[in-house]
Amino acid sequence: MTHTFTTESISAGHPDKICDRISDALLDLHLKSDPKAHTAIEALATTNRVIISGEVSAQKLPASDEIEHYIRQTVKTIGYEQAGFDWHTLQIENYLHRQSIDISNGISNGGAGDQGIMFGYAKKESGYDTQCMPLGIYLVNKLLQDLQNARQEGRIIGLEPDAKAQITLEYEQDKPVRTTTLLVSSQHQENLSTEDVREIILGQIAQSLPEEFIPAPQNILVNPAGRFIIGGPDGDTGLTGRKIIADTYGSYAPHGGGAFSGKDASKVDRSGAYMMRYLAKNVVAAGLAKECLLQISYAIGRRQPLSLYINCNGSCKVDENKLLDTLREMVDLTPPGIINHLRLQKPIYTATSSYGHFGRAARPNGEFSWEKLDLCEELKKCF
Repeated sequence: MTHTFTTESISAGHPDKICDRISDALLDLHLKSDPKAHTAIEALATTNRVIISGEVSAQKLPASDEIEHYIRQTVKTIGYEQAGFDWHTLQIENYLHRQSIDISNGISNGGAGDQGIMFGYAKKESGYDTQCMPLGIYLVNKLLQDLQNARQEGRIIGLEPDAKAQITLEYEQDKPVRTTTLLVSSQHQENLSTEDVREIILGQIAQSLPEEFIPAPQNILVNPAGRFIIGGPDGDTGLTGRKIIADTYGSYAPHGGGAFSGKDASKVDRSGAYMMRYLAKNVVAAGLAKECLLQISYAIGRRQPLSLYINCNGSCKVDENKLLDTLREMVDLTPPGIINHLRLQKPIYTATSSYGHFGRAARPNGEFSWEKLDLCEELKKCF
């Protein structure tokens, strides 16, 4: 059976991802002041303006000027110094306020910060080290991150931060065999022609993608609408939490609907999804299944999950029900249990705000702790 499947990624300079990064940077700022801080921070970005709002709770709250400094530095790091969006001159409006006492009381006993459904997914696609991610989302994330790195390091001149990419893979018997179409749109400076931009992008594609997954030139679309000079929040308003599919599995797996950025780990939208990814990745990496989908659900204020579900799409080498029971016994699935196991009260979230929350290597400073494979040996012993 042959089929195609398309997925996309968005650069750190896309308006929505700017807002995700601001929200996560401010979360990290609050956690530096108080590791037990609770936040739900939203951002909006438009022409030379950033507006933040949401609920926060902490023993020590950052000062307004510190928040403004963090926002400006975040925009500067992404690379915005344009007439319509400039880290020096953009206007900042701060509407953060104290967390609702009703929510605060509801989670004081370690209960979930909200109701919700979360999914975790992992898949091993033969022959490629994709960190147990589907190949399409892995490749398109890598391409845009490489493009950003090349621009920031000065190896590419003339491109600006706002970019999107989309890849369509052809599958035979559930195995990816080729790329049928690759689409890249990148903001650029006025002195570059459409042909100049195409040459730059083609050069990056050749460096970033495996040769067998680079399509024929006629199937590579670069800035198909033509000039792309006005970009970022000057060209399109950005909001936190609008790219949840690109943040996770690129439509290869379901999404519960809750966004991640700006939320501390008491919000199970985030921590529950991280734990499900952690467990699914360890199941696949341990060789117990080629593919693993996990779902969990919570009620606000309740500690224990309401449900836990597994589906390995026929690839599980052991009894799925026994595997699910084993996972339940191995980890504490209450919100405090997840927070402690994955060490989620550290300021580790800014790095997650672009190029996916999953499929990244765990880092010594605690970033991407849910990507660790420290359950593999124990899982193997159990079966």
